[in-house]
Amino acid sequence: MIKITLPDGAVREYPKGSTGTQIAAGISEGLARVAIAIEVNGQTQELYRTVETDASIRIFTWNDTEGKNVFWHSSAHIMAESILEFYPDALLTIGPPIENGFYYDIDFQGKSFTQEDFAKIEKRFLELSKSGETFERKDVTKAHALEVYKDNPYKTELIENLEDGSITFYYSGNFVDLCRGPHVPNSNIIKAMKIMSIAGAYWRGNEKNKMLTRVYGISFPKQKELDEHLQRLEEAKKRDHRKVGKELELFTFSEKVGMGLPLWLPKGARLRETLVEFLKKVQEAYGYQQVVTPHIGNKKLYETSGHWEKYGKDSFQPIETPEEGELFMLKPMNCPHHCEIYASRPRSYRELPLRLAEFGTVYRYEQSGELHGLTRVRGFTQDDAHIFCRPDQVKDEFKKVIDIVLYIFKVLKFEDYVAQISLRDPEKPEKYFGNNEQWVTAENAIIEAAAEKGLKTVTELGEAAFYGPKLDFMVRDAIGRKWQLGTIQVDYQLPNRFELEYTGPDNQPHRPVMIHRAPFGSLERFVAVLIEHTAGDFPLWLTPEQVTVLPLGEKFEEYAHKVAASLRVAGIRAGVDDRGETVGKKIRDAEVAKMPFMLIVGEKEAESGSVSVRRRKEGDIGTMTNDEFIAFIRNEVEKELA
Repeated sequence: MIKITLPDGAVREYPKGSTGTQIAAGISEGLARVAIAIEVNGQTQELYRTVETDASIRIFTWNDTEGKNVFWHSSAHIMAESILEFYPDALLTIGPPIENGFYYDIDFQGKSFTQEDFAKIEKRFLELSKSGETFERKDVTKAHALEVYKDNPYKTELIENLEDGSITFYYSGNFVDLCRGPHVPNSNIIKAMKIMSIAGAYWRGNEKNKMLTRVYGISFPKQKELDEHLQRLEEAKKRDHRKVGKELELFTFSEKVGMGLPLWLPKGARLRETLVEFLKKVQEAYGYQQVVTPHIGNKKLYETSGHWEKYGKDSFQPIETPEEGELFMLKPMNCPHHCEIYASRPRSYRELPLRLAEFGTVYRYEQSGELHGLTRVRGFTQDDAHIFCRPDQVKDEFKKVIDIVLYIFKVLKFEDYVAQISLRDPEKPEKYFGNNEQWVTAENAIIEAAAEKGLKTVTELGEAAFYGPKLDFMVRDAIGRKWQLGTIQVDYQLPNRFELEYTGPDNQPHRPVMIHRAPFGSLERFVAVLIEHTAGDFPLWLTPEQVTVLPLGEKFEEYAHKVAASLRVAGIRAGVDDRGETVGKKIRDAEVAKMPFMLIVGEKEAESGSVSVRRRKEGDIGTMTNDEFIAFIRNEVEKELA
């Protein structure tokens, strides 16, 4: 018998050589029916494979990310098998699962593959999946693998980089593929599939290599789930921040200014500044001090910090000055500048924690093909802050930053989120600065702080920054898409590299710890996510224009402007629509523009010093004096920010 430890810590005994399916059935027949794969001591494998020794296991279903990955990996094989039936000369390369579905990169050797081909591939896919193909794993020698793929230079290249004894093929139906697996128990659990798109992709991502055709697909256990997914995609198109941003006149781009460099229009600038003022007030309550640093810095600054070594290739290249040997860089990070502010004078332990905040614009040279609206740009403003503290203060400061992030999420109604604990990749220590003891201390502080705050967490190895572990907040928006918003990082390395010190109570020098934090991440990306989350229907406190005043004719325009001016004095963002259109059309236009309130003014209102109030989506809500309406708006905003 062998001992099997379940995720809840329970231990059960099974006969040695039990399969994953038998172990799942021993837990429950219901689990066995929906099981897709099993994790044994951290390694995911097929359910038909046996477990020979004591082990910790997890059973994956469609509801698990790992289960979806196995499901989609198998779907990539079936799609490739379907394509080969119609294009037998096509050369397969790689076909991995991705966040939403899978793809296969294929060299069609000059043959055309277009959208017109999708339907026949999808039909054949479903025929094959329904037939109940199984995925049989076989270990093969390197020589055999090279012989099988002697006419496929892509697979040959992959095989040549593998160690003999570590190469496996997977057989399903009449199809075979070089693959590590794992795969689903039977193809008939895949009930729905759609090819989503095709795109060009260089072999191994190198533009010097041949351009392949990347075929994207997605599959589900039920047709209903595919239908719902396609509906979400349609909704996403309507919410696309590039489309909504243009309609609401928030931002634009110009080729003359440069790719990936957004231009904020007046309404967008107002939205952005409202977010900035909101976070400044929150930060002031937590004891942050605002600083301002230049948009450029001497290259030596980033050599000291390590950013040049790690990210130099992804930055704008150094700027030469007339001074021989003097090089400057567009600022890729704010933290080195803040280290120099800390180092500008001696510090005492009594000053710590020192919390320095800046809405600092940084620049990174993203590849043109990776630029996407506001979500991937070359110049962006981080809501950056760096907390310099004593080692014994790290956990408490970390927890306070979590409080700020959670308050922002509450106000903006981001209710579905997970905190991702991003740690080192233990297999690649060369990626990181610093010693093991500091990393363990930093990682434990994050794990404990997240637990004490009751956060729902997942742990990801290899996602840490080069200088320290971090907590990343992964948020699902209104239509279920996942975004990374907000990050908190513990850093023992930059204080060492900049030789930062404070005088302790023992009158001796000590090294502070840095906490990097950015609740929004970047204003550009955050605004993009917010637009798509709300479909541009922002909360009242944030919307760029809260009120439009609609005069009932030209002779009431003077009063309309007087009302708008009084609202602006009271801190309410208001304008006047004095176009020569009917009030009905102005109301319709205001509704389309997602204007929260419309104030209609005519003879009666002008004489009584009042306004007729109309609320978007609700219609008329009554007549108020100016002062009553100001009080009403302020009360609504206070409720949203409570």
